[in-house]
Amino acid sequence: MSSSVISLSSGEGYPRRMKTSQKTDDRDTGDNLTSPVMSAFKVFQQELDTKHDKHERLVKLSRDITIESKRTIFLLHRVTSVPDVEEVLTEADLKLDGVRLNIRMIAEELRGEDLNQFHRAFTPGIQEYVEAVSFHHFIRHRTLISLEEINTKLVFIKEPEDTPEGQQPMGTPQVLTFQVTPTDYLLGVADLTGELMRMCISSVGNGDMDTPFQVSMFLRQIHDGFSYIGNTGPYEVSKKLHTLRQSLSKVEDACYTLKVRGSEIPKHMLADVFSSRTAMMDQDEGVA
Repeated sequence: MSSSVISLSSGEGYPRRMKTSQKTDDRDTGDNLTSPVMSAFKVFQQELDTKHDKHERLVKLSRDITIESKRTIFLLHRVTSVPDVEEVLTEADLKLDGVRLNIRMIAEELRGEDLNQFHRAFTPGIQEYVEAVSFHHFIRHRTLISLEEINTKLVFIKEPEDTPEGQQPMGTPQVLTFQVTPTDYLLGVADLTGELMRMCISSVGNGDMDTPFQVSMFLRQIHDGFSYIGNTGPYEVSKKLHTLRQSLSKVEDACYTLKVRGSEIPKHMLADVFSSRTAMMDQDEGVA
């Protein structure tokens, strides 16, 4: 009795048990590293890492597209104050060509991928690009560019890889296409209305009395088109209807002032009158 108590208290049997359990843990760890389940999870890890890296690259490209598209829009607003409009439009063409190079990189990233998996990563940039292209098209043609016309310029030819001098190129040229979705197109056109409203006010300040009425008719047609969609379209489109109506209301108010009081107010003061009236309308809408 006393010897068993002493052996237990001294812990003679415990080290042997601990060695056995340690060997069992080592064996289980080794089996888990080579088990089919662990191998499958390693594959899943690699796939998720690849997807996240691609998503981050697309977000960066979308950010670059947004920045360059905004710069193009700021450039196009100069058409109301320069004598040579075509020069501004040509410079904007070059900037848009640079934006399309970034869209080509998006097309390369999406090759063989499901567009819907990565759409949220690049949709802000594409909407801004649609806004810039449609603004450029309106200034030159006074019409709305179609979705088909936008997608036509987003077809790219990828040449074969460079080969040593004297050898035939390896492979054949590949065609890369990027298709703007109808939703991105509608959202870009909805944002266009705000730029047209600013263009209308600026043109009045520079003595152009024709552009406000052209913009007013154009915005009315866009508003009617969006009204046909109503609540049946995407949720994002219905949210921008309120901004569209605000832009249309400000342009129509400017046209009314021109028609009724245009002869009473000097041309160099019309822009100030419109700006003050626009500020009052914004305050009233904020109070409401």
